[in-house]
This record gives sequence, C-alpha cells and structure tokens, in this order.
Amino acid sequence: MNWMIYGANGYTGKMAVEQAMARGLRPVVAGRTLAAIEPLAKQYDLPVRAFSLDDPNVVKKNLEGMQVVLHCAGPFSATSKPMLEACLETGTHYLDITGEISVFAHCQAQDARAKNAGIVVLPGSGFDVVPTDCMAAMLKRDLPSATHLVLAFEAGGGPSPGTAKTSVEGLGGGGRARIDGVVTRVPLAWKVRTFERDGEQRMAMTIPWGDVFTAFVSTGIPNIETYMGVPPSSVKNVKRLRMFGPILGWGIVQNFLKKQVAKKVRGPSEEKRKQSTTTVWGEARDASGKEIKKYMSTPNGYELTVTASLGIVQRLLEGEKPQGGYYTPSLLMGPEYVLSLPGVKML
Repeated sequence: MNWMIYGANGYTGKMAVEQAMARGLRPVVAGRTLAAIEPLAKQYDLPVRAFSLDDPNVVKKNLEGMQVVLHCAGPFSATSKPMLEACLETGTHYLDITGEISVFAHCQAQDARAKNAGIVVLPGSGFDVVPTDCMAAMLKRDLPSATHLVLAFEAGGGPSPGTAKTSVEGLGGGGRARIDGVVTRVPLAWKVRTFERDGEQRMAMTIPWGDVFTAFVSTGIPNIETYMGVPPSSVKNVKRLRMFGPILGWGIVQNFLKKQVAKKVRGPSEEKRKQSTTTVWGEARDASGKEIKKYMSTPNGYELTVTASLGIVQRLLEGEKPQGGYYTPSLLMGPEYVLSLPGVKML
C-alpha cells in the first residue's frame, strides 16, 4: 500500500478506489477532511489520510513513502501545483485526471525538476487526454509530415460535478487553439463543423481541450484544433456568451455558477455510464493536402478515466521504471495504449 488516491471521496475517486480493489491494488485513500474520506476507508478496509493542500509541509509529510499519487481532487487549477510540489520533494510519481491547458503547461515546465527527482509527471491520465492523445500519436505515426491536426469527441452520459465546475472556470478564458505552434486565445465556439457518426453528420464546436497543449508535445504538429460534439442549440448559447467576455471570469459570477453546479449536477449513474459511449475522431493533413482520418469508440468517459489511469498506476508500480520527466499518455505508454483498454476499438 505505497500509493495514494487523493480526492478518493469524489465522483471519479470513488470509482477509482472500487476498480483498484478489483485489480488487487490497495491504495491509501486520502482527501481534505476525515469526515468525507473515512467512510470509504472503512468500506474497503483501507488506510486513510486526511489533509488539505494548504500547508506544503503537511502535504509533504503525508506523501512520505508513497510511490505514486493519483490526484483526483479538482479544480486542478488550484490543487495541481501544491500536490506536484510535494511529489517533487518526496520522489513520488504524479498522475492526475485534469483536462486544463494551464495545468499541462505548468507540469511540463517542471520537466527538468522531475528528471532530477526521478519521477514521472503525467497530468491528464484519464479521458482527458488518453484517447485523444493516443489518436494524435497514431495519426502522426501514419502521416509524419502532418502540419494540421483536428481532434474531436462526442460523449454521452453527462458531466460529473468536477467536470462541470471546470467548464465554468473555462468560460472566462475563452477558447484555445494551437496556431503555428503557439497556444492562441480564440472566441468561444470559434469554429463549428460536422463529423460523421453512424452515417449521420454530428455538429461540433471548438473547445479549449487539453490536446491543444499535449498533442503538440506528443507529435510536434503545429496547428491543432479540438472539438466537442454538441446540439445546435448549445452552439447558439455558447456564441451568445461571447458578449459577456471577461465578466464570465469574475469571482462573483464564477461562484454563482459553481453553486448552481453543486445544486444540480450529480454525475451519471452507473447504469447511465454503462449505457453511454463516446466517439473520438482524428484528422491529420500535411502541406501537400494529403489527409488521413481515424475513428474510435470508447466506453463512457468516466469509465475510461478509471481504467486508463489505473493502467498507468500499475505500470509505475509494477513495470519497468521509466526515466523521470514530464510525459503525455502516448509518450509514456505508447500510441496504442488506449486500444488496450476495455471497450475501446477503432471504427
């Protein structure tokens, strides 16, 4: 029991604990308060540690002896830095399930420190961004001359509270795309297009998905757009939000919207997760106009987050130890990693 799930009492954290136990991986379960985390520890007869991330010395003390931390407590814009700092100090491999571009950028900036500490730093070890990152790497492998990359997904089942709150945070920052190698701010729903699914055209809009950052690290492709499949009404609503601009990032507005999320969003039930799937599209083209496309089907994003992140945990606990540094999923596990996960197949 030398690894930890922090935020184990959250929506995805609880799923991770359950699946870890099924694999014979007994984690230390941890979270901010004992009252929140102790019932889970008792349920599975697991050791428990309760600590906030406010005091670096406290975090460091609680990570002593841990080989790996799977960090599941968002919003990662606030929680990633203190947890990563403690991991660098204690020599603990760092994984999280973020999809936030700013978190990826901060983690990559610690690459030299991670190498010196001998630890793997891999944010985005779940649905954000394992399937899309592996898709990007496969496209680059098959078209080495690619200059433009498009990644898209259409997910069913609805968001968890954490995902919904992260989406609220992103409203004030606008969209993002990588243009000529540079992460560039663009309007919300900057571009709209369709992708084919089961013979039907599915509408999608650009979103600031983590691959705007990570796919460039994995492939070196300088122009990257990321899309999410949405109903036409959602495109109209998001475009209307443009007029509010920076107001959406104001603290009072953010707090109000997050309170609404807390009241209304519970995350998909187990039954709904099992009934819903996700389609992932990838397109790459080069300067000559040559283009290749790939399509993938995966289980519900939360199911995939658990299987993907635990597969990486097992590699770090039981497999050949990689060199320290910052990694994307495909750089650590290989482009085909996503295809080894339950329920994933190319279409």
